[in-house]
Amino acid sequence: MEFTAGGRLEVRITPVDVGKRVSVRYVTDSGVPGERFTDTVGVLTSWDAGVLLITRRTGESVRIAESALVAGKVVPAAPARRRGPAASFEELARVTARAWEPVESERLGEWTLRAASGFTRRANSVLPLGDPGLPLDAALARVREWYAVRDLPAYIQATTGAEGTQELLCAELERRGWRPEVSADVRIAGLAPVADLDADVSSVRLSRSVDESWLRRYQRFGVPGPHVLSVLSSGPSVWFASVPGTGDVPAAIGRCVVDARWAGFMAVEVDPAHRRRGLATVVMTALARRALEEGASAAWLQVEAENDGARALYEGMGFGVHHHYHHYRAAEA
Repeated sequence: MEFTAGGRLEVRITPVDVGKRVSVRYVTDSGVPGERFTDTVGVLTSWDAGVLLITRRTGESVRIAESALVAGKVVPAAPARRRGPAASFEELARVTARAWEPVESERLGEWTLRAASGFTRRANSVLPLGDPGLPLDAALARVREWYAVRDLPAYIQATTGAEGTQELLCAELERRGWRPEVSADVRIAGLAPVADLDADVSSVRLSRSVDESWLRRYQRFGVPGPHVLSVLSSGPSVWFASVPGTGDVPAAIGRCVVDARWAGFMAVEVDPAHRRRGLATVVMTALARRALEEGASAAWLQVEAENDGARALYEGMGFGVHHHYHHYRAAEA
């Protein structure tokens, strides 16, 4: 990381660079012998009262005293991923939203308020793709009111880590007491390599509709109601996969939504008694082959940041991180 000009370290950033991606070096008090400097790269989200706030691609915020800076510069936006298809943040945000539609929604400028009786944060959070048409504090007040009427907590789904993501919004939410509860990766890959995996898919049953057997495996959200069925059935072209198990409960299930060139994978679950047999791969492969038949060429999925097992599985299939999203919850009144 080169900071020098004529052999000297220079701070070449100022408060007017808020909103830009920067690279800085600063003095630390780590106490570790020989470790005096630390480097950080991220979006400069504020510079107030002698303190810089830099938001890294993972959403982590780093506070740095201006007096501790020894070097800094503006750097280009995060480079495009070397693996997988080319995709902008906004394209992926809209595709992923169409694959998990709420029961009801309302526009607030370019924000979309979404609700589905509390079934998943994705379907019960604000999708803020642009300007809400109001000053931020007024928009957040409207968001709180809208969810309070529905007896739901107010969530905003904001993103970090790619060109065009929402580091500034994340910082403003945190400044107002909103806190991230769950973070996840949005990962992408070429679809053909997933479909070409060496997996015996002969046991996989594919269906256009979700049935009671599939729902018995998908029990982490309790007894399914109409709102659950509405969300699961939403999307341009929806497929459900299941592998027979014991009795009426499948050993493994999955869901895929085909939307033009994209195939999105969700709800891939395996009975604990049947794990380590490659059933998640079998389900993914079967769904990928069907999506290829419908003309899709790219794949996406979402996995929570703390789900190490799933992350390892998907990395082995070629899925690389495109960006991260975080569900910010409003502080209790």
